[in-house]
Amino acid sequence: MKVEVLFFATLRDLAGKDSDTVWLPSEETTVKKFRSFILERYPQLKAHLSSSITAVNEEFAFDEDPIRDQDRVAFFPPVSGGHSPPTYLHITEEPISHDRLLESITLPETGAICLFSGVVRGRTQVNQDESLAATIETSSLEYDAYVPMAEKKMAQVVSEIRARWPKVQGVAIVQRIGQLSVGQPTVWIACASAHRDDGCFEAARYGIDRLKEIVPIWKREYQATDQHWVEGAYVPQRTDRKYG
Repeated sequence: MKVEVLFFATLRDLAGKDSDTVWLPSEETTVKKFRSFILERYPQLKAHLSSSITAVNEEFAFDEDPIRDQDRVAFFPPVSGGHSPPTYLHITEEPISHDRLLESITLPETGAICLFSGVVRGRTQVNQDESLAATIETSSLEYDAYVPMAEKKMAQVVSEIRARWPKVQGVAIVQRIGQLSVGQPTVWIACASAHRDDGCFEAARYGIDRLKEIVPIWKREYQATDQHWVEGAYVPQRTDRKYG
């Protein structure tokens, strides 16, 4: 079947065009399936298409609504006049840009940003018993993630932060994956607010703690004579699906 696709505003800029004509093998599909098809065709829309509005034949459409032959499907962001606090979520093998991260969540009214960064620790003191301590030397860490699920659960952490600290403005969560050396940053959590007493400290602490509970990211420790995956103890509950 033949479907005309229209892109507006940010989506138009990212797609590099304002319209396209696509052909599908079946005579009918759903809005949800069509979004997936468009993402395969335009992967650069990934960060924006899921939050965009869909219209079919000049009427708002939703995930299970049908799309048929000769339909006109439009994708566009929420209309001008609203205001959404900035969010920056990223899972990457590349070094994290501190400046880009801060810029992404800073508004004209922002006066405070609390930034937490985890780094690869090369030496860890552990207690074998009450009277004896040992030192573990780590040469590097390897991070892995179930990326599609991790992105959704990172967004859930942001939703939980905003529910608890409504004065928090921008929120950023960036996680490195791959092989990392001692001293390299592994994760950034940043929360912005108008004033330092508006919850940005508490929100950043909550963000890293919650990330370690529900976001599927793992690390492997490399030592001189050993390597092993580090497993946590938290078992997700049904309530952890609340914002998913």
